[in-house]
Amino acid sequence: MLFAEGPSIHVRLFIAVMASVALLTMEHISARLDPVRATLSHAIDPIRYLVDLPVEASSRIAFSLKSYTSLREENKKLRETQSINQIRLLRYDSLERENIRLRALLENSFKLGEQVLIAELLSVNIAPPYENIVVVNKGTRFGVHPQQPVVDANGVVGQVFRALPHSSEIMLITDPNHAIPVQVNRNGLLTIAVGSGELNRLNLPFLRDNADIRPGDLLITSGLGGTFPQGYPVATVDKFTPPANKQITATPKASLDRNRELMIVWSSTKPVPLTPSEPHEQLKEEEQGDE
Repeated sequence: MLFAEGPSIHVRLFIAVMASVALLTMEHISARLDPVRATLSHAIDPIRYLVDLPVEASSRIAFSLKSYTSLREENKKLRETQSINQIRLLRYDSLERENIRLRALLENSFKLGEQVLIAELLSVNIAPPYENIVVVNKGTRFGVHPQQPVVDANGVVGQVFRALPHSSEIMLITDPNHAIPVQVNRNGLLTIAVGSGELNRLNLPFLRDNADIRPGDLLITSGLGGTFPQGYPVATVDKFTPPANKQITATPKASLDRNRELMIVWSSTKPVPLTPSEPHEQLKEEEQGDE
């Protein structure tokens, strides 16, 4: 028996092939093998699951990593887009507010009836109570000259203190060195408003003790002195207790601490230059004017 030889490998292969063909044929023409298939599946399915588990797990891990990376990149792009949109919204809001201010200035310029030039604020030199001066971007190249009145959409701001070729210094009405002739709009009472050095207060030191003035009275330019045309709003009288008329103060109508654009006013009929003129052209015009 030790040296007995079994069927050769070819015979075994032939038998296996025939058995497989027979089983396939029987399955095709009969359903008798279905119970056997169902029984064997209980043992084969767990083995197949275990075989597929590493591949399935690696696929899921790779998909999760890919999804996480993609979501992270998308989240980063969305954050950048959100930041850009927020900046744009802030800019749009600023432009909208600027548009509102310019519209107010334009409407006010039509109401004034004088020629005006809109100037943009460059710098602020506020040192209470010693100095209230601002600098704008329009100068002598645009025809600006000292002592020109400057207003905004609400009232008088001040006057041109110093005119340079490309800029001008504006002394605000609250500067301690500034005084403006005013009158009470209610009864025409004349007086002078003097700067206090504070942006929200004017002093009225030249009133008589029995002066007819009340809290809330509107002060307008009287036209005296020749610098400010008549009728521009200046300030509103603050509350006070008579007879302390020497301590009466007023709050300016102009937004002195919030202005970005100002209007420089011309009272003459000469057209205001909208573009800067060359120095020799100005000199030529001045010589012609002297002639």
